[in-house]
Amino acid sequence: MLNHNLKYLRKKKGISQEQLANVLDIAKTTLGDYERGKYEPSISTLITLADYFDVSIDDLLRKDLKHEDYEIIRNKDFRVLAITVDNENNENIELVDTKAEAGYIESFNDPEYIRDLPKIYFPNIPEGTYRGFEIRGDSMLPMEPGNVVICSYVENMEEIKDGKTYVVISKSGGLVYKRIRFLKKENALLMISDNDIYSPYLLPLDDIAEIWEYYAHIGISDPKQLIEQMLDERITDIQNKVREIHLNLTI
Repeated sequence: MLNHNLKYLRKKKGISQEQLANVLDIAKTTLGDYERGKYEPSISTLITLADYFDVSIDDLLRKDLKHEDYEIIRNKDFRVLAITVDNENNENIELVDTKAEAGYIESFNDPEYIRDLPKIYFPNIPEGTYRGFEIRGDSMLPMEPGNVVICSYVENMEEIKDGKTYVVISKSGGLVYKRIRFLKKENALLMISDNDIYSPYLLPLDDIAEIWEYYAHIGISDPKQLIEQMLDERITDIQNKVREIHLNLTI
């Protein structure tokens, strides 16, 4: 279990491979080999690891430590969910589709639940913790329902970039995909829809369970066709309004 536990404990502590390699006084590539299970550390390195992570050597070698608790990182803003890894110890990208949304909101800190979510592959993605979320509703057009947004986990509020899009999981509002602004004085996020028929609203920070930042998305239809369809709908809407105004003027 050493290679799995090593990566899990590093993620839980919130440090990079380079930072841990410096603690161990080894090369980053050597630590990478440990995490992939390619090589095993010396006894002296094992002792340093056990002391650094405050676990016994026996637990480090024999136990699946990710099941000892459900959280990887805890900080003043959020907590990171349980993760799963593939056979090469790379983090999976779990997919939360619309059918799984309700269960996800209830069980996002349960590693057994996360383990059973479907997995998706996205090529050449930077190192990090990612999750896929299926979009529902039309509040973020032209991001249409059924598209899957690939998002990276946000560990604290300082990482939020005003005007960017995020998946936000809250206790009261569930799972939503919005363009957001961080309002420090109000201690809230301003949640903005790209579809302007939906009004912005405030979401208090203490209501938020986690935030995921948009990285990429997987579309289900031709973007050009979607834009043309939206333009046709707008033109039809304008024509209907002009017709209504004309009728009112003639009465």
